Amino acid sequence: MRYFLDTEYDGFGGPLISLALVPEDGGEELYLVLDQQAADLWVERNVMPFLDHVPESLKSPRLSRADAAQALAKWLEHDGAVEIVADWPEDLAHIANLLVTGPGQMQRVAGLVLRFVPLMNFSTAANSVVPHNALHDARALRAHLIGLE
Repeated sequence: MRYFLDTEYDGFGGPLISLALVPEDGGEELYLVLDQQAADLWVERNVMPFLDHVPESLKSPRLSRADAAQALAKWLEHDGAVEIVADWPEDLAHIANLLVTGPGQMQRVAGLVLRFVPLMNFSTAANSVVPHNALHDARALRAHLIGLE
C-alpha cells in the first residue's frame, strides 16, 4: 500500500510534533501528535494552534515519543508492502527516526520503501484545508500526486 506522509516539527532540525499517513485508497488514516512544546516562534504561531483541527475519530491525547513509535509500528503491521511518499526529505527522516527507540533498538516493522518526490511549484500547505496540519497537508499531497498520474 502506498501512503502519503507529512510531518510537523519544531523548526529546522527540531523534534517531531505531529505525523500523518494517508493511504492511497482513502482508507484508515494515521495521525499522531507528540507531547512536544514548540520553541520556534513560527511553529508556535502557525502549527501548534491547528494540531487538533482533525476529525474527532483521529484525535488522541498527546503521545510520548516511545508511545508514538509503538502506535506507528502497530498501525503499519497490517500491511506487509508499505511505500511511504513525501515531498520533503525531512518528513522521511522524521518517520525513520521515530522507529528508532534506543541504541541498537527499533520498532519491529516489515520493510518500508521511503520515496522522496520533489515537487516544484506545489506547496502542500498552500493546497491544504488546514495549512501546516500534518493530516491535511498529507491529504493535499495525496490529491496532488494522484491527480498527476
